[in-house]
Order: sequence, then structure tokens, then C-alpha cells
Amino acid sequence: MTQGPLTTEAGAPVADNQNSETAGVGGPVLVQDQLLLEKLAHFNRERIPERVVHARGAGAYGTFTVTADVTQYTRARFLSEVGKETEVFLRFSTVAGNLGAPDAVRDPRGFALKFYTEEGNYDLVGNNTPVFFIRDAIKFPDFIHTQKRDPYTGSQEADNVFDFWGLSPESTHQVTWLFGDRGIPASYRHMDGFGSHTFQWNNEAGEVFWVKYHFKTDQGIKNLTAEEAEVLAGKDPDSHQRDLRESIERGDFPSWTVYVQVMPAAEAATYRFNPFDLTKVWPHADYPLIEFGKLELNRNPENIFAEVEQSIFSPAHFVPGIGPSPDKMLQGRLFGYGDAHRYRVGINADQLPVNRPHATEARTHSRDGYLYDGRHKGAKNYEPNSFGGPTETGRPLWQPIAVTGVTGETVTPVHTEDNDFVQAGNLYRLMTEEEKERLVKNLANAISGVTRDEIAARAINNFRQADEDFGKRLEAAVQALRG
Repeated sequence: MTQGPLTTEAGAPVADNQNSETAGVGGPVLVQDQLLLEKLAHFNRERIPERVVHARGAGAYGTFTVTADVTQYTRARFLSEVGKETEVFLRFSTVAGNLGAPDAVRDPRGFALKFYTEEGNYDLVGNNTPVFFIRDAIKFPDFIHTQKRDPYTGSQEADNVFDFWGLSPESTHQVTWLFGDRGIPASYRHMDGFGSHTFQWNNEAGEVFWVKYHFKTDQGIKNLTAEEAEVLAGKDPDSHQRDLRESIERGDFPSWTVYVQVMPAAEAATYRFNPFDLTKVWPHADYPLIEFGKLELNRNPENIFAEVEQSIFSPAHFVPGIGPSPDKMLQGRLFGYGDAHRYRVGINADQLPVNRPHATEARTHSRDGYLYDGRHKGAKNYEPNSFGGPTETGRPLWQPIAVTGVTGETVTPVHTEDNDFVQAGNLYRLMTEEEKERLVKNLANAISGVTRDEIAARAINNFRQADEDFGKRLEAAVQALRG
């Protein structure tokens, strides 16, 4: 069935899309061939800057369904009753690779979830790990520089990677996780997701709770060994994206059971370690998992560029009843993500179809700029006004928290059991003997590429402080590889 004539971007019908206009047969091309110039100019601009991190990704739409009552903790309307469904869009990604990198690599996976709620979009921008390498956003650019290409060699360098990790002992927990079995998921469907940060929930009475999100895969955890990943990355660089798309196409909809850990706000100050430290988990024995939802992905994007590449997620996109915490890494991300989107996609990126609210309407006084669609028509663009424009509600989305002291560059507050190595050691000791062997082998293979002995020794020492056996076995494995 024909869709009508081919047209220019302005809608004029195209007479010939096979041949450029020339000055006679075989002559030079004419500048007046506006179809040719339009097509070439558009082609040159078809790509926007890729994400600095999380450039390689895949996404899908789905639904989030409330399965348990959590109204005693939050007044968020999309969580207000059991059985309530909210449309979502989820983007998975690797962190360090560029847009053309393979999927099957050792790297954390982004788990960025957009809830299209009736009170606005809520973005939960997490990973497939419950912790991260650093606890303060001021170190994030430095960290990412070590993971990306060296400015001189143009390649990722083991010296840079382990120099930074060795000098940043708080990274030991996440590095132990990354080089263990879960460092290379078999697919996006076969991994867990985490909000990672601590967030605030507040209820109708104004009570505050600190929470952590967990998404447990219903497909079961499946991982790749380093050897399996090396083969797969070469044979099928798109393995994870293909698996996600094809599973949804055949009706095998991936799903996750969603849990939350809840800490009453009053307990944070005296908890045994800083509950806002992104390099640590909350033990489930202290704060058990509470099931409250089901996430299902059931619809593929129709256009990858429009819906996956142009999708944006920001930890600053909250809704009433949910807010930030004093987590210093989260505080930096509240600015960093929005700023990245404004540079990469444009100031009106929030109003692209994949990003704009689906269950309500954005009502702002912002105007103009790239991608502006004129949706405000002739409405006044200031507030307050007496022409019926949108007005403030007077009720903040989250509850204020008390702060004291003087301004300045401060370290993270110290609690009784704050330590950069304890949880890494606990993770190591939870592993089976076979898991420990693979962890040590993976780390040794990576560290053996370091050219400076002091960098390798410092990196190994961090794991020795986590667990003496861990460090001893790693040192022996590295020495064997380095001769």
C-alpha cells in the first residue's frame, strides 16, 4: 500500500530521487538541486554527540505494577495502591565503551528507568551493581578519564585504571564485584538492577525514610566467563541488544521483582557506617528487602535513534513523595546528568516523545531554543501572571533535612564501622572456591598489564586489606603472569 509521494523536508513532492541535477549530460552538479543539498546536509547531522559514559545501550518500554502497599512510607501517587500500573521506559547500557563497542565486556551495566507517572516523570538512574567505585562526585571525571582512552596512546591503559583504583581504596568493593562472576552478564535480561544510591521517601504525614531500590531478575542470574565473553564479543558485538529485542518480539517479556530497603530517618546518624556512602551496601539483616512491585518490558522501540539515543534520564527527575539524600555522589549527579542532556541533545530534550511526560502535561514558562515545538503558542512566559498561567503548589516534593556546621570541602562523615575494605572482604568470603579462583584470575590478568611495579603492588595491597587470603592469592597469580 503506497504512503503517497516522496517529499522534501518541507513537504514538496520529489520528482527524481535517483539522479542529481547537472549542467547537461555528464556535466557538473548544480547548486540549485536543493534535494541533493538537503539530503547531504541532513546526513551530515544525523548523529548527535554520543554519551560520554553509557554510550552503548538498548532500551524497551513496559509496565511497573504495584504489588504491595507502601503508602506508610511514600505519598508518590504511582505507588498509591496495589495493582496500579505505570508505563515505563528502561535503557540498559555499558559504561566505558563507545557507541560501537561490543556488549559482552567486563563493565558495569546502566539500569536507567523512566516512570511516566501522573505527577510527572520519575527517573531512577541506577546500575546492575549495588555500589560504585567512588563516593564523591568531584572524583567522577578523573575516574572516567582512567577508564577511557589515554590522551597519548589512544587506548585504555591498565596503568591508568589500577593507578586510580590503587590510590582510591574506596573502589575496592566495586572492583571486587566487577571482576567476579557478575562482571559480565550473559544478557540484559539475566542481571539484577539497583538504584544504588540512598533516596528519600516521605509520606502524607511528612515522615522521612531513607530507601534503596533492588530489581531482582525473574529470568535468573546468568553470566559469561571472560573466555566466553571474548568469543561472543567478536562473533556478535550486538549480543545483548539482539537478545533483548528478540525476546520481546517473541512474547518472552523479561521481568524483575522490585524491592526496597527502608531505614527510618532517625536511624541514619547512628548507623554503624554512613548510610549515604555509595561504596557500601546495607546488609539485609539490618534492613530486609520489602517487595513492592513488578517490572515487565513488553514493547520494543520503533526507532533506536529517536527513542534510545535521544532518551534522557536524570536523577533530578523526582515526583512528590520521593527525593534526594545527602549522598555526595548523588548530589553531583543531580546536576551532571541534566547538564549532559542539555549539551548533547538540546535544551528541549525533555519534550521529545520518549522523554516527555506520558500521563500528564509539562507546564513551564521556558521557551525557544533548539527543538522547541511551539507548544505554548501565545501563552505568557513568566510567573506570576494574571493571565491564567501555571502556578506553584507551595508543597515541596520531598522533606527538608537539617544541616549544621560551616561551609568548606569536607570529607564524608565517619561512623563507627566506616572502612573501605570490610564489605569487599565480606563479598570475597561469601564466594565459593570456584568463584574466588575466577575472581583472582580475572584480576590478575588485568593487573598483569600494568607496567609499573608500584602501581601493581598498591592495587594488590587494597585487596589484601580486604582479605589476607584474597591478597596473597592475587599477588601470586600476578607474579606468575608477569614472570
